[in-house]
Amino acid sequence: MSTPKKEDPRTIRSREMFKEAVFSLLSKDSAISSLTVQRVAATAGLNRTTFYLHYKDIEDLLKQITDEIINELSDKIIGLIHAKDLSEKHQLTQLLDYLYIHRNYFILFKMNQFEEQLFLLLKQLVETRRENTQEDLPAEYVSIDIKTASLVGIIMWWIKKGLHFSSDYIANQIYLMYRGE
Repeated sequence: MSTPKKEDPRTIRSREMFKEAVFSLLSKDSAISSLTVQRVAATAGLNRTTFYLHYKDIEDLLKQITDEIINELSDKIIGLIHAKDLSEKHQLTQLLDYLYIHRNYFILFKMNQFEEQLFLLLKQLVETRRENTQEDLPAEYVSIDIKTASLVGIIMWWIKKGLHFSSDYIANQIYLMYRGE
């Protein structure tokens, strides 16, 4: 049985430096079209040869970064699905904390692309929570798609316009809304 190949720490560090350079550049000029290999490499303090060891071009770098973000978000939601020792509100707060911490990365996404990914991930969470409930749900219970769409709508509003509210406050508001209090 072979063990998985461990990634070289220098590779990990270089990729992280390129990623941070992208976010640094985008924080100054939010136009993705302004990113060039030369600018990213210079901002990272690395050279173009190192860039090309890891990426084919800027599009490849951006795709890898967005894939990483989606994978981390997916892992976070899957973790929430399987968490047994956390209350619903605490789980939601943890998810919102993650989104808040990574909010600057969302510029890499077309917002509708991110929203679609978030919908699919949250739908899985809502479905699993509903399957695991001990109660018999009434026939007129809100459909999974509608409940998921409302959650995504609230989260997207929060990301776009409401970040002055804490993740705990938003989680509490969502929790109160769904509990009918």
